[in-house]
Amino acid sequence: MDMNQIMQQAQQFQQKMTEMQEEMGHKKITKTVGGGMVTVTVNGKNEILELKIDKEVINPDEQEILQDLIVAAVNEAMKESKAMMQEGVGKLTGGMGMNLPGLFG
Repeated sequence: MDMNQIMQQAQQFQQKMTEMQEEMGHKKITKTVGGGMVTVTVNGKNEILELKIDKEVINPDEQEILQDLIVAAVNEAMKESKAMMQEGVGKLTGGMGMNLPGLFG
């Protein structure tokens, strides 16, 4: 394989990666915790799109509980988003075992 072929493959990979990231930006992951008290929706780019808090859980005396629920919901959604992105990268690399550490957090 000559250098031109390697460069071509790298450019094709980069283009496919860009397309996949664009596609992931349109996918939504929703996680609910606390029996429906807090719901968060993120996209495949780990951007929070929506946060819903049940009015029953809004109590100034229980601020820590609400904060913990929000953190739990966001963490669960982000974890699933990251897994979805890694699965997409795995498909791009064709299971060649390409490990790209740090690429997605």
